[in-house]
Amino acid sequence: MSTPETPLVRVLDADGSFAPSPAAEQYLPLIEAISDAELEQFYRDMVAIRAIDTQATNLQRQGQLALWPPSRGQEAAQVGSGRAARAQDTIFPSYREHVVARIRGVDPVDIIRLMRGVSHGGWDPTDPKNGNTRLYTLVLGSQTLHAAGYAMGLSFDGRTGTGDPDRDEAVIVYYGDGASSQGDVHEAMVFAASYQAPTVFFLQNNHWAISVPVTTQSRVPLVERSAGYGIPSVRVDGNDVLASYAVSRVALDEARAGGGPRAIEAVTYRLGAHTTSDDPTKYRGSDEEESWALRDPIVRMRAFLENRGASAQFFADTDAEAADAAEDLRARTVELGPPSADKMFDHVYSDPHPLIAEQKAWRARYEASFEAPSGAAGHSAGGQA
Repeated sequence: MSTPETPLVRVLDADGSFAPSPAAEQYLPLIEAISDAELEQFYRDMVAIRAIDTQATNLQRQGQLALWPPSRGQEAAQVGSGRAARAQDTIFPSYREHVVARIRGVDPVDIIRLMRGVSHGGWDPTDPKNGNTRLYTLVLGSQTLHAAGYAMGLSFDGRTGTGDPDRDEAVIVYYGDGASSQGDVHEAMVFAASYQAPTVFFLQNNHWAISVPVTTQSRVPLVERSAGYGIPSVRVDGNDVLASYAVSRVALDEARAGGGPRAIEAVTYRLGAHTTSDDPTKYRGSDEEESWALRDPIVRMRAFLENRGASAQFFADTDAEAADAAEDLRARTVELGPPSADKMFDHVYSDPHPLIAEQKAWRARYEASFEAPSGAAGHSAGGQA
């Protein structure tokens, strides 16, 4: 069974020329209102995170990290949507939204802590400096349930749909094409639609769920999955940062104003591996990769800015800033020490618990028992162990 192709919202062609698709017409006033400073910030965000991403991949190859999920090729989808959210909105990432987290204030080294295995979560999502960014979720799709539930809570608490855009809140949750086949995602859409919760489902369709192509996962465009639940859904060129920004801004504004959930399918491509434990050459051809490389979101935005008159100095400064950010990440990563053993007890319960306190004290007594008695000669039992 075939279905008509869903219109794609695109503003910039692959060569960076301003060529809005018919589906983009309604978003043009919003795009035209973007300042030069904001346009340049979009570009700086993308360049910086690619440099950080490359550095993190190198660190993993050198044994400094257990794992790293690259985001190369998906920068425009993430920067556009991340910049579209308001300060009071809450972000529910999956595990490769590195630039969204950075935009919201999360220190990239906190992401490194998680991937290095020295932190259970990486950062405190309740700390205002982290911009309402929830923790990464490695269990596919479960974050969509968390997001829908949180958004339902916003509705119940009267924190959305009041008509005050400076106070009303919304939620944006990120997931991939592979996760879109998980039951959790569909359950989340059922609840969000039933309760008209202010949730924006942001699907990054990078065409590969590890080694399974999207054509195997679905016989129709993935945007139709959310539309099937009665959720207004838009398909956007995920390699076009302007289109991603505009579509996300409108969806968040509508959800925040009481319009219920919205869904976005950002059509993009994973230029690198799924994670550093993956070898994409085993399941996809170089022709496909080369075709998508011609649609690189950073190259596209650079050409657009050059056509608008951005100076060579701006691009040189941007590259230098990105290189500094990557080098800073490396320096602080190699300085990370092991976590305190007490951390395994500190966050089991939200409140003090006598059993956990006793286990913590027992561990301290046990380790102390290996210490050599004062003045003892030779090897102690602890030293022999």
